[in-house]
Amino acid sequence: MKKNLWFIFMIVLALVSAACSPKENASVTEAEADGGKGSTSDVQKIIVGTGTQFPNVCFLDENGKLTGYDVELVREIDKKLPEYEFEFKTMEFSNLLLSLETNKIDFIAHQMEVNEERQEKFLFNKEPYNVFPLHVAVNEKNNDVQSIDDLKGKKAVVSATSNSAVFLEKYNKENNAGIEIVYSGQGADDTINQIRTGRADATITTPFAVNFLNEQADAQQKVVGEPLLNSKVYFLLRKDETTLQSQIDEALVKLKEEGVVSELSKKWLGADYTVEF
Repeated sequence: MKKNLWFIFMIVLALVSAACSPKENASVTEAEADGGKGSTSDVQKIIVGTGTQFPNVCFLDENGKLTGYDVELVREIDKKLPEYEFEFKTMEFSNLLLSLETNKIDFIAHQMEVNEERQEKFLFNKEPYNVFPLHVAVNEKNNDVQSIDDLKGKKAVVSATSNSAVFLEKYNKENNAGIEIVYSGQGADDTINQIRTGRADATITTPFAVNFLNEQADAQQKVVGEPLLNSKVYFLLRKDETTLQSQIDEALVKLKEEGVVSELSKKWLGADYTVEF
């Protein structure tokens, strides 16, 4: 009788073991299918702050999908870092710095230029991912403004806290330029309408943004004058995120070596803006 009970017990044990093994195999397959990221407990979620109003950089396409140069570059970096899972959180550009400061996001991908105020509060990664050329842009029929020198007493519309705003505020102060700075209210459309209707005389932007807006929104703008500056841009993190900073840099260097960054720039920005012009 004892022998029979022992025999039955061994059969049940074998069946239970067999029933468990497919689940174990399935969990491995799921981890592999998840882009090699591993199980949820092994992966740290990183919230990436960006916008939806920057043409070709971070915007919503005709299908409502978030895309653009900065967005797709972050996705490529994410592929290189299996220990992280990057998730985008979109908002108005003016809210990005506060969201980073209050831990609502972990880093910013929005063509962030280095300036003293940002350096005091935050941490930039060390490897720039492109060069941001700023120009004066005006209505295509405006022949009075040929350079920034012609903006004295005129209105220039820019997004608050943007690279363009920071540059123009500093330029005004250092050169007593007399440019009236106004800040756009509702993203790119507001800037387009102000320049198109003559409520503003100019904006400070990039050639690739002007080209995109002319094609997609009939912005009727043109770039004038020489580049105001070629500013290297970076991702912006909190001061304590040195580990994430170094890992982003390592991934970025590899992507540059592989030619991925250059190709993304050509695709989204129309030229290789990873080098200075």
